[in-house]
Amino acid sequence: MPNSIITGTGSYIPESRITNKHFLGHEFYKSDGIKIKKANIDIIKKLEEITCISERRYVTDDLNTSDIAFMAANRALEHTDKESIDYIIVAQNLGDVRAGSSRSDMVPAIASRVKHKLKIINPYTVAFDVPFGCPGWIHGLTLADYYIKSGDVKKVLVIGAEILSRVTDPHDVDSMIYADGAGAALVEATVRNVGILSHVTRSDTINHAYLLRTGRSYNPNYSDDDLFVKMDGHEIYKYAVRTVPHVVKESLDKAGFTLTDVKKVLIHQANQKMDEAILERLYKLYQIKNIPENVMPMTISWLGNSSVATLPTMFDLLQRGKLDKHRLHPGDIVVFASVGAGMNINSVVYRMP
Repeated sequence: MPNSIITGTGSYIPESRITNKHFLGHEFYKSDGIKIKKANIDIIKKLEEITCISERRYVTDDLNTSDIAFMAANRALEHTDKESIDYIIVAQNLGDVRAGSSRSDMVPAIASRVKHKLKIINPYTVAFDVPFGCPGWIHGLTLADYYIKSGDVKKVLVIGAEILSRVTDPHDVDSMIYADGAGAALVEATVRNVGILSHVTRSDTINHAYLLRTGRSYNPNYSDDDLFVKMDGHEIYKYAVRTVPHVVKESLDKAGFTLTDVKKVLIHQANQKMDEAILERLYKLYQIKNIPENVMPMTISWLGNSSVATLPTMFDLLQRGKLDKHRLHPGDIVVFASVGAGMNINSVVYRMP
């Protein structure tokens, strides 16, 4: 049975750097519609303390999700015959959202638009989207692995792209967390014992389905009926810290490894303090007191939370040697893990080829 390896990566990091000062003039409200009386500078300072976000990236008005997905894909395919791709899977949740609007344009699929922009003629390059919350790109990897293990598929392009800056409520403090971006990976079949070694996915919907959702602006005087991304941040934090470490351990157990075998833990960039708490709880599961230095790269402080794009962007930066103090070498064991809307969690164990 073939294994699945990543043979090419690419990302698009928007040029517009939005520092926390951008939010000094905003009017923030609580979920009950009552205006927050605390000074904005104090609100911003507290959010940065919790999330470690000092800036994030926004796309320019001329770009949309399908555009940045295409740009990331094009970089991942620099050395590949595009016509030989069997599947294009795009993880996204909100479709194309034009500047000045929060309405989603979902037809045709973003993957179809990307295939069109790549000028792929082959009708058997099948393109479809995966709306799976922030873990969507990892879920795309697992689907690619299933396809490749079937024996009939050789190449799958997996993209994560999102423009959150256009679907965030300007009157919601959480709007400062979100960002835009895209990342892509080309997954190919190999007979070597490398690449994706195991994966575990779970969906907790009975009590947690709506922790992340869309809803009206918190400002009761907001005139339009637009829907924005909303979340119960504290509840998500507790759920993630309690649950993600166990999913990671399950995936390592399934692959026959322990935590000390892992060189890097790549976690979705949702909140740095949350990711650190997840990592600490993971090491406690293995009764390890001292967490190795530089085991968990972080990009959230300067890229913000771009949902499905955080992990493929981080992996592309790693592969291109653009993250200080972080390098990957052949044989290294890497764990990808994510948590997000649904609530969905997944983890992939990967051996570097």
